[in-house]
Amino acid sequence: MSSTFEPFRRRPVRAANRIGEMLQARDVSVVDLSADTLRRRAQRATGLPWDADPQADEALDMLCSSIIDEARLSLFGALVIRARLHGILTTRLRVADLLRRDPTIEQTPITPPIVIAGLQRSGTTMLHRLIAADPDMRAVGSWEVVHLLPRRRERPGRPRMRVAQTRVAEWSLRYLNPQFFAIHAVEADGPEEDVLLQEYSLLSQVPEAMLHVPSYAAWLQQQDMHASYRYLRTLLQILHAQNPRPRWVLKTPAHLEHLDSLLDVFPVAVIVQTHRDPLRTTASFSSMLAHGHSMFSDQVDAEGVARHWLARNAAMVDRALEVRRQRPEVFVDVFYDDLVDDPLAQVARIYSAAGVDLTDGTRAQMERHRAGHTQHAHGVHTYALADFGLAEDEVNAAYARYRTAFDL
Repeated sequence: MSSTFEPFRRRPVRAANRIGEMLQARDVSVVDLSADTLRRRAQRATGLPWDADPQADEALDMLCSSIIDEARLSLFGALVIRARLHGILTTRLRVADLLRRDPTIEQTPITPPIVIAGLQRSGTTMLHRLIAADPDMRAVGSWEVVHLLPRRRERPGRPRMRVAQTRVAEWSLRYLNPQFFAIHAVEADGPEEDVLLQEYSLLSQVPEAMLHVPSYAAWLQQQDMHASYRYLRTLLQILHAQNPRPRWVLKTPAHLEHLDSLLDVFPVAVIVQTHRDPLRTTASFSSMLAHGHSMFSDQVDAEGVARHWLARNAAMVDRALEVRRQRPEVFVDVFYDDLVDDPLAQVARIYSAAGVDLTDGTRAQMERHRAGHTQHAHGVHTYALADFGLAEDEVNAAYARYRTAFDL
């Protein structure tokens, strides 16, 4: 672990992890994370058959092997990851069952979405939540990511139990790692990144961002991601049926790597690429990742995490440059300083490109959102490149093509 990175740890969690270490020293396995066991548990929990999917099944096998062999999970982390994977697999089975019972869901048209894709810490969250304040815009809610499908006997449009359960999870996260909220606030009823929906396809960057899983990450980079985006479209259709609105606004930096696949599945999407000097974003994102990893492992190599994502992010923006050369007409560029100076002016540019009218009423909704979401509301996030063994010249070199293309 980097000497400059000290993860926050509650006493009960620290005690549980010590017990896990003692059991591990005696070669006692407490949490079975093998893919076959997870499949069986999901089938038992739902009473539904496992639908074979060669790419998804290989993804699960690769992910579980990588977690077991490489992630160095603490006992607490292993329990949380098992619960998370169980939720993903049971939801997949229930989604497949729903589509068998109602195949018309996949015929639901999706209006070309606004897709926010920029490097982490470049204003994507601010912009996403601002546009999501528009009553006619549909964003993926945090509670929907965790509880995608309605509960039995849930009234249409009344998902109070699902929201309440997600709020408990939010409070738990705040208790377990309050420092994380100063970096990236998670709100149960707020908009969330749609990459968390892609996680249900078992083809997403989410495990790589949370855990040390280099084998799975390397395998994922070689995959055709069309299946992930098709599954994302299916889940959006399912969510649309529960709460229809005219247009989706999506957001995740991970889209930068696969804009070609995204545009094949959503061919008339408007891509909003946010820009900020990587020297201003790299240390902040590295800190966020290190804190995130520390929730699942007591052995976090903060410098290794930072260097891995420096290379990954640089490759992602370079791939985005290639797509921009082929489809320049679908892109809207938003620079961080301009967004901070006059956010509604940038929203107006985006709406114009998407053919959407920015009404006075919508402007008022967005202004109310801004007033209720001030910077540093959850604390001040402090960080420096040196904390992660990185130097400015190294970061500038990694992003050389991107910096030149956008004069950063």
